[in-house]
Amino acid sequence: MKRSIASVCLSGDLRQKLEAAAYAGFDGIEIFENDLMLFDESPAVVRRMSEDLGLRIIALQPFRDFECMPSDKMQKNFDRAERKFDLMEELHTDTLLICSNVSPQCIDSLDRAVEEFSELAERAQKRHYKLGYEALAWGRNIKDYEDAWQLVNRVDHKNLGIILDSFHIYARSKNLSVIRDIPGDRIALVQVADAPWLDMDVLQWSRHFRCFPGQGDLPMVDFMTEVTNTGYEGYFSHEIFNDEFRSSPCRPTAIDGMRSMLWLEEEVARAVPDLSSKTPKALDYLPPEPSVKSVEFIEFAAEGQSREELLDLLTKLGFTNTHRHRSKDVSLFRQGDVSIVVNEEPDSFAQNYYLMHGVSVCAVAYLADDAEGMAERSEHFGYRKFEGDIEHGEMNIPGAKGVGGELVYFVQRDADGSRFFDVDFVAVQPSDAAVSLSPKSDPSLLVDHITSGVSESEFLSTSLFYKVLFGLSIDQPQDLIDPYGIVVSRTATNRNKTIRLPFNMSRSWGASTERFREVQKGSGVQHIAFACDDILTFAEGIDLNIVLPVPDNYYDDLIARFDFDDGFVEQLRAYNILYDKSETGYFLHFYTRTVNGMFFEVVQRQKYSNYGEVNAQVRMAAQARMRRAL
Repeated sequence: MKRSIASVCLSGDLRQKLEAAAYAGFDGIEIFENDLMLFDESPAVVRRMSEDLGLRIIALQPFRDFECMPSDKMQKNFDRAERKFDLMEELHTDTLLICSNVSPQCIDSLDRAVEEFSELAERAQKRHYKLGYEALAWGRNIKDYEDAWQLVNRVDHKNLGIILDSFHIYARSKNLSVIRDIPGDRIALVQVADAPWLDMDVLQWSRHFRCFPGQGDLPMVDFMTEVTNTGYEGYFSHEIFNDEFRSSPCRPTAIDGMRSMLWLEEEVARAVPDLSSKTPKALDYLPPEPSVKSVEFIEFAAEGQSREELLDLLTKLGFTNTHRHRSKDVSLFRQGDVSIVVNEEPDSFAQNYYLMHGVSVCAVAYLADDAEGMAERSEHFGYRKFEGDIEHGEMNIPGAKGVGGELVYFVQRDADGSRFFDVDFVAVQPSDAAVSLSPKSDPSLLVDHITSGVSESEFLSTSLFYKVLFGLSIDQPQDLIDPYGIVVSRTATNRNKTIRLPFNMSRSWGASTERFREVQKGSGVQHIAFACDDILTFAEGIDLNIVLPVPDNYYDDLIARFDFDDGFVEQLRAYNILYDKSETGYFLHFYTRTVNGMFFEVVQRQKYSNYGEVNAQVRMAAQARMRRAL
């Protein structure tokens, strides 16, 4: 697949955009005319810059409001087109992108449009150029790709083709069946853009909320599959209008764009049988498929007093120090099937992470069917590989840099079922005093979900990370009400819900996510939830001083909203347990106090698949209240 990106996707001046696109590995670039207009070098210099970077300028865009204007304006439009052809000659590009007319003066006459595009195609042929016609979803008369194809097909000129843009097609809620009737050689260009489903004016939706495939909600693989089946052999090009992309460094954005392209290629290759018969540009390599199944362990970087605060909280939740690493200053705390690693090893990644963030989650390890395959997959998508120092006989755990810079490990169990701690750790016998002071361990405990707090600029990148590397499904964003702003949340999950990874961001400096990022000096894991079978019994056995207090007013409201007996509500009140109900079941949960901005949650699910979102505002208000009291 030939990969391109439009310059409008990236921030900076045209030189920076070209350099970023080349660095990310794109083959071509569409030059957005505004970028050229604002640049202080000639089109010939832009062409040489592109050539030096190994980029082909695949199109100049956009040429607006051409067809069906009043007669006295059409000659001016043809003159404008000739000037664009002159510009294309300087740029050494052969395709002009023409948008459907949005002018209120546009006359509704398909016959006139056919006549005018026939003449323009003849002029383009004399100059050895091609025209691509695209239906804008808010076009005056032509706003559907079916209508655009009807026009292009009636003109029937080899120098005029249709441009298929995924956003404009889906914005009109159109099915893809007409694409099957379009020969691949009549498609001038394919532009790919994803977006969240939003109920709003389509122009505003397009101008501010497009994103890379894999970051939104549009069925991009279906679109790509239909286009591939036409035999189209041209460029696939990102065309993204996004406020966050415009304000973020261009190189990371371009790299995410390439990851998105690679993911689309993989998905199409797996979806289209015998892809090589559809196009000679078929993939010669497919990365190993995602194979992560569950969370194997969570690793904390900790030292000194902050370590003691963390261990005190874990111990009071019932975790026991069960193992020590064979060669490193690393301890393992376990309860049920949850493994918490506390790393104090000098001159290690964990220590460097601690020096930057304080006590924090520096790594999360995922159980995978093919750990080396997951590492290979991460390299394929451009995520940095990590290899730690290991001693002879220790397990080699491949990894990559993840959200917020923490590590993501991939662990594969041996054929005999042995775990990572059976290889790298030595069991320790807890003291009698420690056993007598610890709550009773809950054998049912599992990792339920791990929530990260990220910046606004990282929000879409995090979606892409979980989508392309882990193969997780990404829920639509939802707003959580914080006393000091709005927190926007999405969740990445696998099919059987053994991996649940919410991630939150906020534009409000005082909201809980941004307060966490301020304390931690960056993004990372903010909140870890453990699932148990009986939360009331669990709560009975712990020190309630570690539990986040909930106002009495909350429980009075529960009584008003639900048909509870008084004894049950009083149990919830006594242990600061919150409640939510869905159509299929219910959810009980409580939160702990924070350590360096992080906190734990204990949950009990009963045929309930959400996260108690209605109670998030209770938690945020309580945390803000405790912070003010410090």
